[in-house]
Amino acid sequence: MSDSPSLVPNGIQQIAPLLGRILIAVVFVPAGIMKITGFSATAGYMASKGLPMVNVLLVLTIIIELGGGLMILLGWRASEAALIIFLFLIPVSIVFHGFWGMEDPGGVQMRMFMKNVGIMGGLLVIAGLGSGPLSLGGNKSG
Repeated sequence: MSDSPSLVPNGIQQIAPLLGRILIAVVFVPAGIMKITGFSATAGYMASKGLPMVNVLLVLTIIIELGGGLMILLGWRASEAALIIFLFLIPVSIVFHGFWGMEDPGGVQMRMFMKNVGIMGGLLVIAGLGSGPLSLGGNKSG
């Protein structure tokens, strides 16, 4: 570690991880809830992509998005939840946002893919540094 003083005020260091967790959770918690309320429509969309065992995969998706999102929000085992969501987003991004095989490779699906890549970066920060001080983990490693 460096002995040089941080340019970031201590208050920001305290609140930034919480705000970051809220912003990540706001992506996944509502997505999980919408998959519950629109289960059959989501299952149909997944089936249209050629996925097997759609109902099982959809239940796992809900657990990962809703459960993992809440864990990140609360800062309880946030590192583990972030790592699982990161790994989940790899096949999701390839299967559902594979822009390279589309007529308009620079369109909406490319933006969705790149959005997921950015979110994955935030998830890796949580996975690597923990939930921060204002969390149920209560420290930088939780």
